[in-house]
Amino acid sequence: MTLSQRLATALREGVPIALATVIEGPGVGRHLLIDPHGDPEGSLGHPDLDRVVHRDGIAELEAGRSGVRTYGPEGQTTPEDLIDTPQVKVFVESWAPPPQMWIFGAVDFTAALARVAKVLGYRVIVCDAREIFATGRRFPMADEVRVSWPSPLFAERGGELGPRDAVCILTHDPKFDVPAVQGALATRAGYIGVMGSRTTHARRVERLAEAGITNVADLNRLMSPIGLDLGARTPEETAISICAEIIAARTGRGARSLRDGSGPIHP
Repeated sequence: MTLSQRLATALREGVPIALATVIEGPGVGRHLLIDPHGDPEGSLGHPDLDRVVHRDGIAELEAGRSGVRTYGPEGQTTPEDLIDTPQVKVFVESWAPPPQMWIFGAVDFTAALARVAKVLGYRVIVCDAREIFATGRRFPMADEVRVSWPSPLFAERGGELGPRDAVCILTHDPKFDVPAVQGALATRAGYIGVMGSRTTHARRVERLAEAGITNVADLNRLMSPIGLDLGARTPEETAISICAEIIAARTGRGARSLRDGSGPIHP
């Protein structure tokens, strides 16, 4: 299979792929196809340049970005290495599938959150173990509705989640939210939000400790109470506050999260 055929197949099947092309400097027009699950194909003119661009291309794919990067002809990346050295400008074009949002708990807030997430371009999965509540009729906006406990879903597909993806746990049932948090923390999901008051979350942390989760870095990944401090009350307002928090976390902007405050969520 040629490079162009491999690229066309990946695009047709909707799997992540990136194409690096030299647009300025030695080797203009050379290509390197970057597959996060396979070996690269093609060459930009030097094995070390291929290796560095492949590494950077994987990072661009994970972030869902495309852009131009500058290297030396042998993959040099630091400014001091580029002095008196011909520069190679490489355009890395990424084709990444939509980010995912997994929502646990088939509750009223779930429908609102799924609607807002779809507007933002997420592929939405709703998961609840209660067959009577987890139905496509209740959540027609979701791409997939799973009748399942959290652990099987994470075991089957948790490896798909990366920095662009979000896990939102909206149930207050300890039998469900503790394994959902455990499963989420074992992934590379960029956002993990858990609904509940400060008191509810403090009790949840105690239950997580009983389950063996005591690492501070892990617990700090949990955004709970979930959402930005907007004074949201309705499911729709809460959905907007959650998605706003996800955006702020991704962009690194200093928006005020409910987690970072104190006292009642609703004064």
